[in-house]
Amino acid sequence: MPGRPRHVLPPDACDAHCHVFGPYDRFPLRHASSYAAPDAPVARYLTMLDTLGARRGVLVQPAPYGTEPSALLDALRQAPDRLRGVAVADADVTDAQLRALYDGGVRALRFVEARDPAGRLFPGSVGFDRIAALAPRMKQHGLHAQLWAPCDVHARHLPALARLGLTLVIDHMASLVPARGPGDAAFQLLRGLLADGAIWMKLSLCRVGTAPDYADARYLHDAFAAANPDRIVWGSDWPFVRMGDKAPAADALLDLAWDWLGTDALRHKVWVDNPARLYGYTPG
Repeated sequence: MPGRPRHVLPPDACDAHCHVFGPYDRFPLRHASSYAAPDAPVARYLTMLDTLGARRGVLVQPAPYGTEPSALLDALRQAPDRLRGVAVADADVTDAQLRALYDGGVRALRFVEARDPAGRLFPGSVGFDRIAALAPRMKQHGLHAQLWAPCDVHARHLPALARLGLTLVIDHMASLVPARGPGDAAFQLLRGLLADGAIWMKLSLCRVGTAPDYADARYLHDAFAAANPDRIVWGSDWPFVRMGDKAPAADALLDLAWDWLGTDALRHKVWVDNPARLYGYTPG
């Protein structure tokens, strides 16, 4: 759990990427997890948001729950004006199910193209190959696509995906590799797509940069902020699954983002205006 940040977020600020798990007696995992499942029920998550000073939050369904949305929808029901969700669904999902997801506060479906050494998707994930088939119905039901993959996989798929006319949100700064430098072809492609308004970018540092100061990823963060300040949002990634003793403190990540964003105008865009548009929040 975080401490209190040094900086006070603006009213209606949003942490746009977190996860809830459990309670496990009500919402058991549906797939074997490749990490120790955390103690992160919705009550603890809301306390975390309160500690950060974030009124709003976006919950992303973790892979061990697969396409079963009960834990996510239950969490969203606890604070419907405050929370939005990103669910997981395969191409066989019905229109009634998509409508129920939207009515329950879900605004996106997540697609993951991360594979194990044998080439298999992580259990519970839905791959990028399902997006084209789902895109027309996602648009019909007010849902966008959230994408997570290694940076070179993004580079292979995004030009075609951008032609679908579906809002695309890229997780975790596209899993770029800071050591490749600003000349990296994947980075150049992603920055260009962001500048053109073809994608949104989540500024979540902890999966990209090197703790504790993440200085190696500063150029990526600043380039995305400059490329299109109207298409970036911030997420802590609490409760930092798969990170173990390397997990950061969410308040430290928030304070770092505050310093890097630099101006109150940009902070307001990233924490308030942009997530309000992307996730359909009404004025508070």
